Amino acid sequence: MIQQNENYQSKVVKFVQELLSDEENKFSITADLINQKIDFVVAMKPKWATGLDRQAVTDELIRRFSLWIGRDTALKNEEGHIHWLSSSRKKDWRYWQRYDEWLELKLSETELAKLDQSTDTVLGLLEDPLREDNWDRRGLVVGHVQSGKTSHYTGLMCKAADAGYKIIIVLAGMHNNLRSQTQVRLDEGFLGYESKPIAEDIKITGVGEIDGDPAIRPNFATNRSDKGDFSTAAARNLGITPEQRPWLFVVKKNKTVLMRLLSWIRNHVANSVDETGRKIVTNLPLLVIDDEADHASVDTGEQLFDAEGNPDEEHQPKAINKHIRRILNSFTRSAYIGYTATPFANIFIHEQGATREDGPDLFPSAFIVNLAAPSTYVGPMRLFGVSAEDGSKSLPLIRKIADHASMDGLSGWMPTKHKNGHIPLYDGKDAIPPSLQEAVNAFVLSCAVRYMRGQQSEHSSMLVHVTRFNSVQQLVTKQISDYLLHIRQRITRKIGHEEILKSLKALYENDFLPTSEQVRAQTEDTASVISSTWDEITRALPEVLADIQVRMINGTAKDALDYTEHQNSGLKVIAVGGDKLARGLTLEGLSVSYFLRASKMYDTLMQMGRWFGYRPGYLDVCRLYTTPDLSTWFRHIAEASEELREEFDLMAASGATPREYGLKVQSHSVLMVTSRLKMRTAKSLMLSFSGDLLETITFFRNQAKLERNLLAAKKLVANLGTPSEPDPQRIRNGTVQKWSGYLWENISPEVVVSFLQSYETHPDVYKVYSPLLAEFIEVMNRENELTQWTVVLIGGGEGAPLDLGNNVRLDMLKRSMKGEYEEGRYSIGRLMSSRDEAIDLDEPAWNAALALTRTAWHADPARRNRSKEEPDVPNGPAVRKVRGFGAEKVAAHPERGVLYIYAIDPLKAENGGFQEGTHPVIAFAISFPGSNSGKKVEYKVNNVMWKQWEQDYGSAD
Repeated sequence: MIQQNENYQSKVVKFVQELLSDEENKFSITADLINQKIDFVVAMKPKWATGLDRQAVTDELIRRFSLWIGRDTALKNEEGHIHWLSSSRKKDWRYWQRYDEWLELKLSETELAKLDQSTDTVLGLLEDPLREDNWDRRGLVVGHVQSGKTSHYTGLMCKAADAGYKIIIVLAGMHNNLRSQTQVRLDEGFLGYESKPIAEDIKITGVGEIDGDPAIRPNFATNRSDKGDFSTAAARNLGITPEQRPWLFVVKKNKTVLMRLLSWIRNHVANSVDETGRKIVTNLPLLVIDDEADHASVDTGEQLFDAEGNPDEEHQPKAINKHIRRILNSFTRSAYIGYTATPFANIFIHEQGATREDGPDLFPSAFIVNLAAPSTYVGPMRLFGVSAEDGSKSLPLIRKIADHASMDGLSGWMPTKHKNGHIPLYDGKDAIPPSLQEAVNAFVLSCAVRYMRGQQSEHSSMLVHVTRFNSVQQLVTKQISDYLLHIRQRITRKIGHEEILKSLKALYENDFLPTSEQVRAQTEDTASVISSTWDEITRALPEVLADIQVRMINGTAKDALDYTEHQNSGLKVIAVGGDKLARGLTLEGLSVSYFLRASKMYDTLMQMGRWFGYRPGYLDVCRLYTTPDLSTWFRHIAEASEELREEFDLMAASGATPREYGLKVQSHSVLMVTSRLKMRTAKSLMLSFSGDLLETITFFRNQAKLERNLLAAKKLVANLGTPSEPDPQRIRNGTVQKWSGYLWENISPEVVVSFLQSYETHPDVYKVYSPLLAEFIEVMNRENELTQWTVVLIGGGEGAPLDLGNNVRLDMLKRSMKGEYEEGRYSIGRLMSSRDEAIDLDEPAWNAALALTRTAWHADPARRNRSKEEPDVPNGPAVRKVRGFGAEKVAAHPERGVLYIYAIDPLKAENGGFQEGTHPVIAFAISFPGSNSGKKVEYKVNNVMWKQWEQDYGSAD
């Protein structure tokens, strides 16, 4: 009956949505109007009123009609491509039609229209499967972590099958549980029936309930079972002809599986041979969808190139990369699309990489599409906010962990550098620390609140990710199970339960209630309002606790979270795992995360963010328990990712190709924080800083070092002479904008280089290394660029006054410390505000940069918690682009770099721990104009550093 009521409820939502879609003014859609339409629908279908949760229907419809979605952007290479996709071609596309209709039960019209448009864009960038000459298209689709990439490629797959693609291979991660989960979702979204290992009565599911016509039913070569991957038996018995319906293969990125699939293609599918005698397929177009394409698919071996850039054709790629390429190379008509949220490993693939046997490497030479996400998506920028003064405010959902290890990180329950076989003990006891107890309590309360909201049949998950070792995960799982059993027995039996209820009540009243109000105020999410009394929550606790399970998830299919088997009642689970849990596997209804793994590799850390995604009606009861240091790292890489996306938008607006973006990313300094294997180099990086903003955010605490940098600043001020402008001001949009500080123009590069050579950057700041920056300026001077500098000293802060000599005095800035206190360093979030970077631009150049920002801006709310209004300040990439390349009626100035000097008052640094008498902290930033010179400098990477990172943060379950 519960399932039937839910089906009725979904239908009510669908029909009311259709009625409301006729409203010309969407702002007129209120709760009262929705209730009128609900009355109209249930009057026609009275049985739908049985058990109907009208408030849930209303909340869902308000959510659907209030969300908005930005625009996708794309970099394209049209060489050899023939445009083919038209509206007439899409007539009678039944796979897409039934998928679209099935999604109507889950998505708003806005989301469906966006998915239709977006998948059309990607499909149109592939070749027409009916085109008979040889073709090969390779692209990349970049989405946000946990933002619905599976739904996107399922929709693309449906359209590709409609268009005529016959063999569709989905590369679904490296582990059985992820492969099985993907197969189940494609059974629902594409096949329309359950793929089972043994032929039996077909069980219709998903899209099959919309249109189950056997005449269009796709075939499957893999199934949803534990051992449902492409098998030896399938390879021996499976045969395909062009007249048959599409075939779906969902396979792991596993050497043996891919070898088996390749052998089957060559021995059972190939219908011709090429001039070398290699067996090939000429009669069947192939589509390969590579989920998590940055993981395992990239060849981490170093391919050599001669002086002319020609690749070594005898190079031996790594096994998985090799077999993917050989599968593609076995078809004369093939398309490859990688899906990822962290594309940088793919960008590092050499565009010319190829071998005779394997064919070209997997560089996305045809296109890169950047997907926008709906306003309901909670991503890094919304969860962590940004550190700049004008940045967005983070959601109040993060709770700090400090009791998992000792201050030095070497001992305690879960030390940072623990080894396999570690025994987690808290205060010498076999128990979890108080922070994890609170996190489990928060999950219990989250489930109880959702229960009272009528969401008891929805899935709820908690993630515990504290170690990469299976042996340690087993012990943690037992400890959590013991704690959960303890509180379940006490509350259910009402014996010795007073202290537990007291703790839960304090968490509810002091945390849950105020946080719910704050989230509602920040997001206008009317569904996220707690209206239950504590007595109501107390009555729900026994049933909630009885439903919660604890599972260890470490990659085997038998550990898969069986959400489909609990679709009527909702699975309530605490999932304990490591890296294999962290990447790719979807945790349905994830509300509480307890996260300790301290990877500092950009792509690894972002992929671990399982807590990103959609949280309709329960965002306010979500929590992330993590360390301050990890929170700071996430904020840092979120900001770096945002800037690279802005750079992508600018390049897309100017018609750049994937290769041009690749060159930009490969020289971006933030990518020093990634795997050296994926960057194809172990000892050096060739870096260009053109078009970059570099700022110091980590500083010494050592008095001698601080004094050295203060003297460097005083020497710089002495060399600069009289300021061109004290307290400079500029006209911006017709109004005067003022700065507190000093500005010098037409400064020689030698003065800037001398400062950089005198200033000592902290060794932990790999992206800002002052001697390297000095060398880069000298290299660019030989190209007649960066020969004329503007130097800006920014003051006007809340700190004490500072005299730098030469009649230059200013009030120092206040910058709070970010992360945990460390003896040797002081770290902040962001140094600059965006308005500071454009200080050197005159009004026409500033307006041009603003226009470029608005042109490229695609209102992607997942990137920032920002309004729908266009930006009123140019972003950094646009400023640097206009400065370097100019714009209409604006001259280019590639010779002009800008150096910004800031003085930070250490005694105003909240949580900084500085003592009286500490020297001021001198910080700097450099804004380099865009350039086409292509000049780079070599950064010698300390191999000890790489080894240390891999030892501390390497990935191994």
